[in-house]
Amino acid sequence: MNKSELVEQLAVKKSIPYKQAEDVVNLIFSSMADALIRGDRIEIRGLGSFVIKEYGTYTGRNPKTGEPIKVSPKKLPFFKVGKELKEMILG
Repeated sequence: MNKSELVEQLAVKKSIPYKQAEDVVNLIFSSMADALIRGDRIEIRGLGSFVIKEYGTYTGRNPKTGEPIKVSPKKLPFFKVGKELKEMILG
């Protein structure tokens, strides 16, 4: 499912205009992004949690030439699936 399909399902299931459903979805996503930028953890019961993982500097390899290169430290979002969702998928 992509974002536009989510908006469409929200609009249909809640009988609201598409634009209003789009605003709701955009608000949720931007609020989640803002929380992660602040360093907060997001937990949605039954779905999972989002956190920011910090990776330090390390030496990698250029895949084309094989030369060692220094990789700068970085922060990346990480999603951990929740127990309920995992059990629903695995059966």
